[in-house]
Amino acid sequence: MSRVQAVDHLVVSVSDFAVSRKFYSGLFDFLGFDIMDEMPEAMGWSNGNTRFWIYQADQEGKKHPYRKGDIGFHHYAWSLNSRKDVDELQAWLERSGAEIADPAGEYYDDYYAVFFLDPDGMKLEGMHYGK
Repeated sequence: MSRVQAVDHLVVSVSDFAVSRKFYSGLFDFLGFDIMDEMPEAMGWSNGNTRFWIYQADQEGKKHPYRKGDIGFHHYAWSLNSRKDVDELQAWLERSGAEIADPAGEYYDDYYAVFFLDPDGMKLEGMHYGK
């Protein structure tokens, strides 16, 4: 029987590649990711364990903007090393002008997180289990 080892990568389509490239380049630089590859309408980053790609949506796709609650992508979370890292991510997001959906806090017992939106309104999260 096949067994999954890990999530290898996530790919999201974006409405404006240049705007999303700027946002994700800053975010991934802050989070310690390196650029894997860059093409005219696609870009990927990796930290050695996780890979994340953005692609320019096609003309048909741009007619249907992202809306949380529709079928499909709800949110994507990165596990961080500490609560301090979550707080530092929130501070970076604030300095960068990113929209914070839910500020850093304890959302469940021993679950500390900050939720934020990318330029298309896709919800992202930096989180840490434990104290």
